[in-house]
Amino acid sequence: MQDDDFKRELAELIPHLRAFARNLCGDASSADDLAQEAMLKAWNARESYQEGTNLKAWTFTILRNAFYSEKRRSWRRQPLDPEVAEATLVSNNDPDDQMELLSLRNAILRLPEDQREALVLVGAGGLSYDEAADICGCAVGTIKSRVSRARQALAVILATNEVGFNSDSDISAEEAFDDIMAQASALTGP
Repeated sequence: MQDDDFKRELAELIPHLRAFARNLCGDASSADDLAQEAMLKAWNARESYQEGTNLKAWTFTILRNAFYSEKRRSWRRQPLDPEVAEATLVSNNDPDDQMELLSLRNAILRLPEDQREALVLVGAGGLSYDEAADICGCAVGTIKSRVSRARQALAVILATNEVGFNSDSDISAEEAFDDIMAQASALTGP
């Protein structure tokens, strides 16, 4: 199908896409954003559309997948309650906290590289399993398995006090936190 024909047929579907998006989202503003995103994705994937098949069904599938992908990610973006934030941001300078953070950092360093990478991407980096799988070049199930095994291994290492301190053990808790976050940044790229 030529680009002009695809563009014309896609434009004819705008009211249908908006109605379907409104049905899924429940509000006009989010629905319009979702419909626009679906149209953009459909346009970018126009080479994969097979002429003679149902363009409306194809674009509705794109819209539905975009909606559910956003729903899976949205639980991480809850609005911050000011009262909870105020209570959370109080620092008590407990020396045990510093030791726990250092222990966690050193325990993470003892994990096998594939497990450490998956755990840092999902845990510290805040990426979804899908995003971590793309970065690591493996299946989503593999990332889920690696994260699960890493969490179990960390629990054993920390519970049995097998952390062991290396030459970096004299760093502060802030530096340990920064080190974990730097690992996440290095894995996710610029």
